[in-house]
Amino acid sequence: MRTKLQIFKVVAKHLSFTKAAEQLYLSQPAVSKAIKSLEEEFKTTLFVRKRNAIELTAEGKAFLIHTQKILSIYAEMDEQFTHKNEAFPEAIDMGVSTTLSDYVIPQVIAQFNLRFPKTKFSIRAANTEHIEKLILDEEIHFGITEGNTNNNKLSYTKFLKDEIVLVTNAANTSVKENAIALKKLKDLPLVSRESGSGTREVIDSFLQQHQIKSIDRNILFNSTEAIKNFLYHSEHFALLSIHSVADDLKNNRLKIIDIKNFSIERWFYFVRRTGYLSKNIDYLERFIQNRNNF
Repeated sequence: MRTKLQIFKVVAKHLSFTKAAEQLYLSQPAVSKAIKSLEEEFKTTLFVRKRNAIELTAEGKAFLIHTQKILSIYAEMDEQFTHKNEAFPEAIDMGVSTTLSDYVIPQVIAQFNLRFPKTKFSIRAANTEHIEKLILDEEIHFGITEGNTNNNKLSYTKFLKDEIVLVTNAANTSVKENAIALKKLKDLPLVSRESGSGTREVIDSFLQQHQIKSIDRNILFNSTEAIKNFLYHSEHFALLSIHSVADDLKNNRLKIIDIKNFSIERWFYFVRRTGYLSKNIDYLERFIQNRNNF
């Protein structure tokens, strides 16, 4: 039951069987089977299936609320009973992609600290290249990077799939129907991260791949927070990680402009030295994973 509820939550998050299957490392038929099993067991329809999309039904939305509560209880039971005799070292040093260090990891470490209050963390925000160097120099235990450089001295495990989305001030009405064709992207006033940013590199690679040139980047910032604060007071647009704007979307400060038939995606990876074994790091990775995928 727990596994089926976890699958349901991820499908509800993405409103896509395909994206849920990718995140969970399952086949799409396996995901569909789990949802069908839940619907049959509880004698209800959780999703409305359309040609190219799915939506939660009213009962599905109510079911999601109960699912989140149940999975939270499962997590608390794991921490209290399964790992009650585990001890952690006094300090853990880790390197984290800037996006994750700002918007994902702090909340996770706060939860971890409740379970292991004596463990001290040193978390360094840096780009992929610098994090990998710190790991190889044995200055940090492990890292979470924005990409996989396939260095054979390092091992990589997929952690979290990210999507770069086009956002603007929620009050901006300059784009009709909140959607544009990809070729129209070059006509928008874009505010962007500086050259060398991991997010900027992903965006530039996507634009080059689709032969989009002459993007109007008339303002550059060296942080996502600066870009968001600028967007609050302008009618510019920006391509940012969905994780960095989640609260802004909920609070109606920013909105997403859909790029028709296209998505910009990337993976974040757990990284450690090849052959480096540690039950503590294994557990920490699982802890971080569980607090984000489900």
